[in-house]
Amino acid sequence: MPDYSLFGDDHVRQYEATGGKVGHEWNGTTCLVLHTLGRKTGETRKFPLIYGHDGEAYVVVASKGGAPEHPGWYLNLLAHPDVKIQVKDALIPVTARVGTARDKARVWPVMTAQWPSYDEYQQKTPREIPVVLLVPR
Repeated sequence: MPDYSLFGDDHVRQYEATGGKVGHEWNGTTCLVLHTLGRKTGETRKFPLIYGHDGEAYVVVASKGGAPEHPGWYLNLLAHPDVKIQVKDALIPVTARVGTARDKARVWPVMTAQWPSYDEYQQKTPREIPVVLLVPR
């Protein structure tokens, strides 16, 4: 059972305060902090997300735990794809790109190796869970 004592805004605060020493390693996987611009507010929003790699790109999964709707951060990326991510103590400018079906076929096994519950989340929802490639600029 995952330990959710470090979650959400608290996860972001501790990650930023320690340069990722607390929060990068989380429940047997690795996390980054995604900085988006709110599609409605234009304000910076931050989300701790599990990530993997596809070449130089960082990969995140818009699963929302298998909910029927996409997560807000994903909708923010569709509106404003040029964002930043924090990986450990590095702040990296990236451009978000929604993965194609071919991309998903390639990176899904990478991501389920990081977090096996992604398969369960996909089975639980009728929507196709997107993968997002965050390509350094």
